[in-house]
Amino acid sequence: MRDIPYYWRLSGFYLFYFALLGTLVPYWALYLQHEGFRAAQIGVLMALPQITKLVAPVMWGWLADRSGRRLSVIRFGNFIAALTFAGVFFVDGFWSMALLLTTFSFFWNAVLAQFEALTLENLGDRSHRYSHVRLWGSIGFIATVCVVGLALDHSPVTVIPWVMLASLWLIWLCTLLMPEHRRQASARSSEGLWTLLKKPAAISFLLGGFLLQMSHGPYYTFFTIYLDEQGFSRIASGGLWALGVIAEVVLFLFMHRLLQRFSLRTLLVASIALAALRWLLIGSGITSWTLLVIAQCLHAASFGSFHAAAIAWVHQYFRGHAGQGQALYSSVGFGAGWAAGAVLSGVLWEQIGSQIFLWAALVAAVATLVMLAGLRVPAADAQKTQEVE
Repeated sequence: MRDIPYYWRLSGFYLFYFALLGTLVPYWALYLQHEGFRAAQIGVLMALPQITKLVAPVMWGWLADRSGRRLSVIRFGNFIAALTFAGVFFVDGFWSMALLLTTFSFFWNAVLAQFEALTLENLGDRSHRYSHVRLWGSIGFIATVCVVGLALDHSPVTVIPWVMLASLWLIWLCTLLMPEHRRQASARSSEGLWTLLKKPAAISFLLGGFLLQMSHGPYYTFFTIYLDEQGFSRIASGGLWALGVIAEVVLFLFMHRLLQRFSLRTLLVASIALAALRWLLIGSGITSWTLLVIAQCLHAASFGSFHAAAIAWVHQYFRGHAGQGQALYSSVGFGAGWAAGAVLSGVLWEQIGSQIFLWAALVAAVATLVMLAGLRVPAADAQKTQEVE
């Protein structure tokens, strides 16, 4: 990968960032359950890091675009997040945990969207190679979800916050390895940010992304708990999580070819439609290994291909507003959408159980229609597709 500037430094960040998510997403709810929180409280606490994405990434994106010091913003946010999360060992009760997670995530959410913009800045005209850098995040997720899952079959769940804290400091160390370039503030686009946001294409993209991430709420919040209640071992649950991300890694290896062959609109719509199929399979046969394996392989579409195509779409559409564009994608989708899905899952889980995945399938189907109705490809992508054809 010598053709990609700072390949291993960029990849190292993604490796440890998603290693942290490999603990947070599948196992943090188990830790909260162990600490005595009820299902509705767990839903709220799992949603808080996403709720802060409604504001934090946009604010940090504006600061990074205006100052031209994107890497400094990333380093500062991760450092304060690591310091704050260390307080998890001293919290006692729902409100203190909620305050800690809100503070921690406000600074932690400064990190990923801006690093995505930084990665694309370094890739330049090789932006279609983004998936080759990003796949190391998937590898980090797989390794952690398997190792922690195995550990939890033999160790108490109290190891979870220690693993997360160690990951936070490793992420920060990776940011120190990136060279600090002196950049001028991002060049202004010919169109203002608000003008771009008012267009039907942007509205459809952001609304579709919101609904897609909302449909992930039951999966990210209660999938492990339900498998645990059905008698699956922790390592089996970890293996199913890992299978989904393995499928994502395979997708990332070939994603650059898909980006060169198909329009971004086609990739985005197909990805969301396959997400609806995934939730339908889980909701109709949660205890069937065959259906679970198929559903987890569809993670390559519901997250992998959608995210890679979405990053490319934002990069092309927002242009001179790159940091704020990536931040809005993160805020509306992974912030508002994921938070709404997590909170609703917490409220409904005790009433309808695994049937909530059928609800998720319906939400993803609506997202597909939204994308079909209003999404248009950026001019650069349209020209590329015509050249291929």
